[in-house]
Amino acid sequence: MARLNVNGRVREHQAEPDTPLLWVLREHLGLTGTKYGCGIAQCGSCTVHVDGAPVRSCAVPVSSIQPRQRITTIEGLSAKGDHPLQKAWVHLDVPQCGYCQSGMIMAAAALLKEKKQPSDADIDAAITNICRCGTYNRVRAAIKEAAGLTKTAAVDIVHVVRRQA
Repeated sequence: MARLNVNGRVREHQAEPDTPLLWVLREHLGLTGTKYGCGIAQCGSCTVHVDGAPVRSCAVPVSSIQPRQRITTIEGLSAKGDHPLQKAWVHLDVPQCGYCQSGMIMAAAALLKEKKQPSDADIDAAITNICRCGTYNRVRAAIKEAAGLTKTAAVDIVHVVRRQA
C-alpha cells in the first residue's frame, strides 16, 4: 500500500508505480475535479500542485511522488470553494464549458502565490493551459481581480454589459 499526502490528508492507494498521478487522484482516491485532457502534459486540464508548484498530473508517475510531498487538487484549494480565484471565476463567468477550468485555477493559484500582483506578461507566461472555448481574456481578468488589481465596480459594469450582449 502506497501513501500520498493529498489536500492535507495522508491517503493510501494500490496503484501500479507507473500509473499517472492523475489516475490515482481520480480513480483510486475519487478526486474527480482534476480532469483528463490530452494525456501528454500539453493542455493543463490535469494541473495540480506538488509542494506548491503546478504539475501536469497526467505525465507524472505516482512513484515519483514522495509521501512527504504535498499534493493539492482543486478540491483542496479551499474547503468552502471561496478561494479568491474561485470567487473571481464565478463573478466574471470565466468558464463556458468549464472542463479545463480546474487546471486553469490551479495554474493561476500557483502564479499568485509566486507573484502577488502579476503583469499581463506574467499571466501569459504562467497560464499555458489550453481552453477550447477561448476564455483567456476572462481568465486574465479573473486573475487580476483575485490579485486585487482591478476595481470590482468597473468589472461589474463590464459583466453586465457582456450579459446583455
